[in-house]
Amino acid sequence: MSQACSNNRTAVEGYFAAMNSDRFDDLKAVFAPDVEIHTVGAEPVVGRDAALAHFPAILSGYSAHDDRVTRWITGSDDDGVGAIVCDIAFAGRLVDGREIRFDALDVFDVRDGLITCVTTWYDTRLVARQVRG
Repeated sequence: MSQACSNNRTAVEGYFAAMNSDRFDDLKAVFAPDVEIHTVGAEPVVGRDAALAHFPAILSGYSAHDDRVTRWITGSDDDGVGAIVCDIAFAGRLVDGREIRFDALDVFDVRDGLITCVTTWYDTRLVARQVRG
C-alpha cells in the first residue's frame, strides 16, 4: 500500500473511531475545512464546522450506535487523492431502548490524509420503519 493510500485509510479509520465513541471533536483532525457530507435523502452539509454539528444532531436519538466496517475498498492516485469505499453494518439502540440494524455504504474522498467528502447510502425506508416502530 502506498504512503498516500495508507494516510487516507488512517483518516477514515479516525472518522469511524470518533463516530463510534461519540468523540465528534476528534473529527476536526480528519476533515478538510471544506468537507462535504452527502446522505441519501438529505441536503448536503458543507464545511467542517457544519459537519461537526451535524453528527451529534443526527445521532442524538441513539443511546448506543456502532458503524462496523465489513469491507474496505481503497484506491489512490500518485497525487495522494483517493477514494475509500466501506461496507457498513450499523447497529444501534434508540433512546427508548429499541434496536436498529441496517447496512450502509460509505464513500470517502480523501486528499493529503484529510476527508474532503463523505457520501452515505442506505435503505431509508427500512430505517424509517425501524425508527417509527
